[in-house]
Amino acid sequence: MSTGPRALYDLAYKSAVHGNHAILNASQAEQRETGLHRGLTRAQVIMIGLGGAIGTGLFMGSGMAIGYAGPAVILSYALAGFVAVCMVFSLSEMAVVHPTAGSFGTYAELYLNPWAGMVVRYSYWMAQVIAIGAEAVAAGVYMTWWFPGSPVWLWSLGFAAVLLYFNSRSVSNFGTIEYWFALIKVVAIVLFILLGLAAIIGVGRPGVGFHNLTGLPGGFMPHGLHGLWMAVIVGVLSFNGIEVIAVTSGEAEDPVRTIPAALRSMAARLFLFYVLALTVVVSFVPWTQTGATVVTQSPFVRVLDYSGVRAAAGIMNFVVLSAALSSMNTNVYLCSRMLFSLSRAGYAPRFLGRVSSRGTPIAAIALSGLCILLAAGLSRFTPLAYNYLFGVALFGAMLVWISILLSHLSFRRRHRAQDLPVRMPLFPWMQLAGLTILCALLVTMGLDREVWYVSWLVGVPWIALVSVGYLLARRRSAPTQ
Repeated sequence: MSTGPRALYDLAYKSAVHGNHAILNASQAEQRETGLHRGLTRAQVIMIGLGGAIGTGLFMGSGMAIGYAGPAVILSYALAGFVAVCMVFSLSEMAVVHPTAGSFGTYAELYLNPWAGMVVRYSYWMAQVIAIGAEAVAAGVYMTWWFPGSPVWLWSLGFAAVLLYFNSRSVSNFGTIEYWFALIKVVAIVLFILLGLAAIIGVGRPGVGFHNLTGLPGGFMPHGLHGLWMAVIVGVLSFNGIEVIAVTSGEAEDPVRTIPAALRSMAARLFLFYVLALTVVVSFVPWTQTGATVVTQSPFVRVLDYSGVRAAAGIMNFVVLSAALSSMNTNVYLCSRMLFSLSRAGYAPRFLGRVSSRGTPIAAIALSGLCILLAAGLSRFTPLAYNYLFGVALFGAMLVWISILLSHLSFRRRHRAQDLPVRMPLFPWMQLAGLTILCALLVTMGLDREVWYVSWLVGVPWIALVSVGYLLARRRSAPTQ
């Protein structure tokens, strides 16, 4: 380690870490976030993670990635899955040592600097608020399939209110609800993969085969390496949400054993679910019919129709509705815990850090819910403005994963590997590879003039705005002479 990798490691460390962080130590960080109840079981934690990372993007939005890469989307999602695994292993090491609700935001504060901790938490909170607003509108639209003519806003408001209520109860209630929501999605994906493979291979009827992977114009990679690379952006954003497991470490029954096991098993499951599901999609249906510019029907519905499943459209509508509600439920949890952590750190009003007798941050949930409803209303009435808000979410998602990897590099400099309950393999090679890919993707998003440039257009001013808030908070809390 005396040559290249070590030099890169030291450079990343020195660029991120300054001083010995006397402002805050680990025990202080953990003590200030006490009060939440540890009521989540291992099975619930795993399902919460799956629910956060498997959303309507897989069932309905994967067409955008296919439009970029064609059949090569399989490789795009494999590369995105590799980055997710790098992040997950890094996060699991830190979550076991520091099981706090602030999670990666607290780790950024501990191992990078207080400014990074505040920026990461506020950016993540905003990203989740926007995501829930979009999912609430989507859930309302799905309900109109059964109830044509009914107002979308009424369904959106009703679903948001119900999920906010359940989140205000005990964390075990939240875990139970999310377990069943996520289970519906998992069963649907497994069923889809099995039926799709049977149709491709030919079980009971002539098989579709794998002609669509290479036999269409352009072959396996119709848009070249550029298309494959652009689809990686969609893949990383699809995997976004897997980090929710680390947030649950502050409320898991046995975080030392639960968190690393859940993170690792879930990373493997997500990788298999996404890659296998997309393999079935591009093998079964020509990619030219599922690409983003020509989507006419969900590829999931087409596979179910071909396999003889009756009422395929209705079944899939139920599944995507469950996916939307699951994502909303998990993200409400994330929003409230980020605000709770910010309050306890002194970067948000003090009342947001209070917990009820059931161990839930009621005020943080209520404020997040209000902002969620505003985001949902904005997406309904002013789509252009909502696109700019979505840019903040995209920028924040990338920023969080980069901060996790940087925090872990610093974490390893302050903890001996042999003393850690969980150890990251191939350290620091995997972190450096993950950081390189994420930074390259972020630059690509800024250079793209069609879709992704908006993330930089609004993401950079957002960081500047939060930074001003950080300086004001520091000035207010500075001791007077």
